Amino acid sequence: MGSQSVKPIRNKFQRQQFVNHLLNDIQALEIMIKTNAFEKGIRRVGAEQEFCIVDDAYRPSFNALEILDKIDDSHFTTELGLFNIEANLDPLVLKGKCFSQLEEDLTALVNKAKEAASDTFNNKIILTGILPTFKRKDLVFENMTPFQRYKTLNSVMKKVRGNDFRVKVRGVDELILDHESILFEACNTSFQVHLQVDLDNIVDQYNWSQAIAGPVLSVMTNSPMLLGRELWSETRIALFQQSIDLRSKSHLLREQKARVSFGSDWVKDSIIDVFTDDVARYQPLVTSEFDSNPLEELQSGIKPDLKAIGLHNGTLYKWNRVCYGVHKNIAHLRIENRYIPSGPSIKDEIANAMFWIGVMLGMPDDCKSIWKRMAFKDAKGNFIKSARTGLDTYFNWFGKGISARKLAKKVLIPMARKGLLDTEIDEKDIDYYLNIITERIDKDITGSKWLVRSSRNLQESVSRAEANILLTHHMHNYQEKNIPVSKWDIAESIEREHARSSNKVHKVMTTELFTVNEHDSIRLVKHIMTWKQIHHIPVLDSDNKVVGIISDADIERLYTVENHSASDLMTNNIKVGHPDMYIEEAKSLMLEHQIHCLPIIDNEELVGILTKTDLNKIKA
Repeated sequence: MGSQSVKPIRNKFQRQQFVNHLLNDIQALEIMIKTNAFEKGIRRVGAEQEFCIVDDAYRPSFNALEILDKIDDSHFTTELGLFNIEANLDPLVLKGKCFSQLEEDLTALVNKAKEAASDTFNNKIILTGILPTFKRKDLVFENMTPFQRYKTLNSVMKKVRGNDFRVKVRGVDELILDHESILFEACNTSFQVHLQVDLDNIVDQYNWSQAIAGPVLSVMTNSPMLLGRELWSETRIALFQQSIDLRSKSHLLREQKARVSFGSDWVKDSIIDVFTDDVARYQPLVTSEFDSNPLEELQSGIKPDLKAIGLHNGTLYKWNRVCYGVHKNIAHLRIENRYIPSGPSIKDEIANAMFWIGVMLGMPDDCKSIWKRMAFKDAKGNFIKSARTGLDTYFNWFGKGISARKLAKKVLIPMARKGLLDTEIDEKDIDYYLNIITERIDKDITGSKWLVRSSRNLQESVSRAEANILLTHHMHNYQEKNIPVSKWDIAESIEREHARSSNKVHKVMTTELFTVNEHDSIRLVKHIMTWKQIHHIPVLDSDNKVVGIISDADIERLYTVENHSASDLMTNNIKVGHPDMYIEEAKSLMLEHQIHCLPIIDNEELVGILTKTDLNKIKA
């Protein structure tokens, strides 16, 4: 989807035309595979870094286009959301100190982004799988990057789906919500790593990448929360699939695969099967202008771009993806790892890249034709389990049960070391970066574990919204020092006098809410207020919207609570606030109207209440 000039397929003629281009690309690729027309004998590593942009209050900033203009570097490009940008690193030959060089190159690009962001309203760059400070109101169509390819993809997917998209993820907490666009996909920020592979090895290497995906992911999870809820260890896996799932119930019954998927089986014959399977399974959504024929280009000695395949693959999202590329008329194949999250630090990312590539290079000979030794569903099951529970996962590894920690330390890290040494990677680099992985395991810490432990610790003294801001603040500080997450201390509450959000309502509001329905009895209301020692209780209607407030003083004025419902007693002409309202503004509103409780509404939903007790907690 890198091309800006995409358009929706609107009619039968456009669909037939695009499918013909797809089939020509497939035919050309088959010819190239039969004639082995790919670069061989050389391995390269490449990477794509996705960033989050935040303002000086650590909330999402929507200044991507302004920042990109200031960077003015072709390595950088837009992403789906105006709160993200992406940097594409130059590929490096896989030898010597290439991983040190990768860290140096990435650091230089990150610093460019930081400088441009700082010059744009003091914005900051954050490396994280999912930004902790996202709110529902941030993920609306207006915050999508206003380029035609994104708008086209959104409108086409909504048309196919037929209604709004739904996200439903259960972890420690539960998140269920409907949303209007594919922008929830943009919550996910990753560090995508590419490994160039010879044609002779691509089938076994691709299968191996699938087999190791779960165990590799388990030591590098960094996305445990969305909208303040604790969900999966790598919530990106569930969120990405659901945020652009186009299937209706009828599709699910006949087992149509989601456009974000792990895959359906091992590749057994030719790597062409990966591409033909995509054409067979998924209807094309978008098309473009085509000014060349790949079959004619091959006859003229030109390696074709295979634009139609690239465009179709741009609407599919596999966690391990086979990519075709051409540079200076030399074609190559590579495997792209898309499940590695962004962050927690640059050093962590380089260690993750080395670990994955090392395990790929260290593939044992008896793991060729892997379908003879492992069921595909074991690999897929391991991946899903790892996304759920990360370093605490217990895997089915070639028919035997083994913990993520033991598998990584006893099997995969030694395998990676051997593979890297055999490829003549600098031994000091190997020791340095693989030790970062080892230290995470020894200290039982990943980005996800740090975020969860820190969030729980912070919420003992501050609201959930303030905890999310403090998490991002601490994360940014550690990233500025480029310290691996294994050396991060658990985040503590701090006073942030200089941060704009430090004097906003979300910092002090009460978020553990008890509510009643408008038809509930006053007797129940009275008991809840007594049991929970609260003085005010919001009243909701059948749509869970706030319609009133009842205070203990209201109840005391009743002669009897019998035969009364909440709607009889509630004050329905209520004033409300919002989380980003300044505390002084909320306090003035309460004084002006002589009220002791202010419901706090965000995106038309009750998210907290502000009481005089909350205001009295504020330090003078």
